[in-house]
Amino acid sequence: QVQLMESGGGLVQPGGSLGLSCAASGSVFFVINTMCWYRQAPGKQRELVATITRGGTAEYADSVKGRFTISRDTPKNTVNLEMNNLKPEDTAVYYCNGDVYRLGDHWGQGTQVTVSS
Repeated sequence: QVQLMESGGGLVQPGGSLGLSCAASGSVFFVINTMCWYRQAPGKQRELVATITRGGTAEYADSVKGRFTISRDTPKNTVNLEMNNLKPEDTAVYYCNGDVYRLGDHWGQGTQVTVSS
């Protein structure tokens, strides 16, 4: 089995920055293709924030372009999300997602990000 675990959430003021990390681990050999960050705000559907391929190609939701940066260390099976100029509307639970080769989608447990003064 493969587990994903996020870290780095917290409370930040509007305009501030925060970094999230996600590490994948497992008891069997595994390969992760695309890795993503999603978020879900209270009362809203989960939305895709950013994706990054094994080759490092990144894509972003329009709402975070220019403010968020996704990166990954493929050999270490980690993915990061650097968030700058945070806004109250960025408040949500952030989830890490990995497309594990032959095993399908895997999710982390989520980490809370709250942007408030």
